[in-house]
Amino acid sequence: MNIQKSFADDRQAGELYIVPTPIGNLDDMTYRAVTVLGKVDVIAAEDTRNTKKLLNHFELSTSLISYHEHNKMTRGPQLIDRLSNGEMIAIVSDAGMPGISDPGSDLVRLALDEEIPVIVLPGANAALPALVGSGLPTDSFYYYGFLPRKKKDRLAELELLQNQKSTIIFYESPHRLKDMLAHVQEQFGNRRAVLARELTKRYEEYVRGTLEEISEWAEHSEVRGEFCVVVEGTTQNEVTDPFWWSHLSINEHVEYYIEEKAMKSKEAIKQTSLDRKLSKRDVYQIYHVEE
Repeated sequence: MNIQKSFADDRQAGELYIVPTPIGNLDDMTYRAVTVLGKVDVIAAEDTRNTKKLLNHFELSTSLISYHEHNKMTRGPQLIDRLSNGEMIAIVSDAGMPGISDPGSDLVRLALDEEIPVIVLPGANAALPALVGSGLPTDSFYYYGFLPRKKKDRLAELELLQNQKSTIIFYESPHRLKDMLAHVQEQFGNRRAVLARELTKRYEEYVRGTLEEISEWAEHSEVRGEFCVVVEGTTQNEVTDPFWWSHLSINEHVEYYIEEKAMKSKEAIKQTSLDRKLSKRDVYQIYHVEE
């Protein structure tokens, strides 16, 4: 058990701050975010060049250190050592909330393993504005992020999501958008969906319609910028039992996805962990070590 009192006065270790940055419009930077970035000892940035521009805009001179997908295995422990020695560190991504579809989540886990406080600031992100602006139901939603790059893996994931009742939020890059929309329609049918791009920027745009209609738009329009793709959940009354796996052991659960859904073991372990609300590490340990 870990109980964190974020603003205790008798703290010995440092603090890790998760600081969202604007996704386009610099006016979305909060006063608190500017204050935190100005007071920490160092800022761990996904791209120090981009973050330097942000700091210059707000006249901040805090030192920067890179932390990204390609150096997280070595840089992460280095940052934890500095936190353990009492330093305050902020982590930022190129845009939006660190830890969502980026390696910030790995640093959070390392910090919590060492009982270092993690203080998360609220701020800009793309998923929630896209959801609210979509006009689709917001009472229940499922954030997925980026689908797999390979067609086979993407279709397998979409098959697992097709009975989801909640509105689903995806991220997608411009050069994969057309294929992604075609595959979503193939698995989901012609549901209502919305594309949101360039959010908070001058050319912010929402494209609302059915999957067929927005696919047609993507075929005949200039597709630029990162996209949020918001898709209506299923409206069918008969939905697959979400606990269909309850009679299976964890090993059998993983094997089901490997044998029946043609997933690789890594993907099968990930999906099993999501189904059972367990950590991937625990499922991996049971499947590979305790089998």
